[in-house]
Amino acid sequence: MKPANDDDEFIRQFEACTLPAECFHHRDHVKLAWLYLQRHSLLETLAKFSEGIKRFARTHGKNNLYHETITWAYVFLIHERIKRAGGEQSWEEFAAANPDLLNWQTSILKSLYREETLRSELARKIFVLPDQAQAAGAK
Repeated sequence: MKPANDDDEFIRQFEACTLPAECFHHRDHVKLAWLYLQRHSLLETLAKFSEGIKRFARTHGKNNLYHETITWAYVFLIHERIKRAGGEQSWEEFAAANPDLLNWQTSILKSLYREETLRSELARKIFVLPDQAQAAGAK
């Protein structure tokens, strides 16, 4: 049995909901999705990551924070970037090569989704496909 590393401990604390909420920011969400994708298939990651975030939010009294479109869109984007890079990057290499995924203020989703779409209850509850091209074409 191999000794636990920091990534294993991070996952364990997240899954046990013992990670303090103030220690789980956007970059940590991205890293967790990246770690899950290193260990699980895309579909397993979507299920495990989504359920984990819902449980984490409930445990920390923030039931209304889960947003399915944002969660799934980031998992799909991270998965695509991993595959485009050949899947052999460390977290540090991945993060350095993909700064657009790590900055919540300038979220990559702004280029994929209309603001009103991401604010909608529908997008919060189910995965909605990107619609920014539709918005540009409608002008």
